[in-house]
Amino acid sequence: MSSLHTPPSSPAPGRPGEPGTPGAIGGTARSVRRSARHVLHALGTAVSTPTGPATALLGQATSRWMRLLPYAVALALVASLLPVTVVVLIGTYGVNGGVAGVLATAQTAPLLMAVSRPLQAWWIVFAADVLGALATMDASDLHGLPWPWTPMVVIGYSGLMLAVGLREQRRTLLGVWLVTGAAGFAFRLAPSSTGQDTHLLMFVLSGVILLVTGMLREHGDAQRRLVEQETISEAERARRTLLEERARIARELHDVVAHHMSVITVQADSAPYRIEGLPPVASEEFSAIAASARESLTEMRRLLAVLRSENAEGERAPQPGVDRVQQLVEATIRAGVPVELRLAAELGQVPQAVDLSAYRIVQEALANVVRHAPGARTRVSVSRSPNLEWLIVLVVNGPATERSSPLESSGTGHGLVGMRERVRLIGGNLDTGPLPDGGFRVAARLPLFPKLP
Repeated sequence: MSSLHTPPSSPAPGRPGEPGTPGAIGGTARSVRRSARHVLHALGTAVSTPTGPATALLGQATSRWMRLLPYAVALALVASLLPVTVVVLIGTYGVNGGVAGVLATAQTAPLLMAVSRPLQAWWIVFAADVLGALATMDASDLHGLPWPWTPMVVIGYSGLMLAVGLREQRRTLLGVWLVTGAAGFAFRLAPSSTGQDTHLLMFVLSGVILLVTGMLREHGDAQRRLVEQETISEAERARRTLLEERARIARELHDVVAHHMSVITVQADSAPYRIEGLPPVASEEFSAIAASARESLTEMRRLLAVLRSENAEGERAPQPGVDRVQQLVEATIRAGVPVELRLAAELGQVPQAVDLSAYRIVQEALANVVRHAPGARTRVSVSRSPNLEWLIVLVVNGPATERSSPLESSGTGHGLVGMRERVRLIGGNLDTGPLPDGGFRVAARLPLFPKLP
């Protein structure tokens, strides 16, 4: 009886893509090459693309001497390094005189260019430094001199890194630093390089300079953006205050205008009953006037509903005028501010818009005294001009007393916005400003016969 022998099974061939197969190894190699190409492309873009336009370092400084400082430093470096580099390359490293002159010029002169175009200057200086290292390679092997970077190269390159760090972005600084280190380490791999090693010094020193200057630049950029944002925010606050004040003025003027419109409506409706023998045509005319007045009131109230906020119910009360300035003064005196009031005995008929504006100007001026100059002697005057065409409002305060500290050390000036808007609305004039003794003055001239826009 014969036995069946099963031949030994051979291992199944690996499928492409599985670990350990030739396909997987090839895919990994391709991925590594793609990653390497991506890194090299990013590095090349970083070191070849300047961050911004060609503007001089410290070009925004207000002082002329500060604007000239970078040029003075660059000129001093070029004037000192250029002749020394020529002498050292010829006398110490044995480089040909013409070659030494060209290398020294290319390694130092672009430092002047670095004031406004540091990245472009770095390309020239770096290429010249590499050529200089190649030209001095034999001399370094023979004499054990500093190599691949001479002392002059290290000094000039450090100054160049200062300009690059103050101008370029972080990725550019990283690219410059890596290229510098790669070139130095590549030279040290040369089999005949027996000179005194300087590539590590250059690598560390340039990295420290780029790190410090980059941090300083980013800090300055952050401060600049903060100032710009604060300026924008202040402008927005001023604009919002202006709009809020205009809306408030519109709400207050509603009461003034609505009163006159209501009077017109009542007079037009009652005219046929008050005037005997009125012709039918005249009665129809009065009815049309009353209807127009009522329609105007309706439209004005509809617009006011948009302007009035939910918490503005208190503004529906009758608006104050000059007759209530005495109450403002008494309240300010109770707050600890000595106020002297001069109110003309006979002001005559004051238009309601002017009456309200005069009260609000005095109110805001006294509030500013309480906030910024507590305890200051203050004088309030409301009178008519000699020609009886203007209402003169004057609020003058002295400096704050030493025993009182201001509630607010600095003001935004938004309180003056309402004064200017009110005065502009009725065609008056406003003059505000500090006094030589440390006080403040608010003077308004309001027309007693205003022409509303």
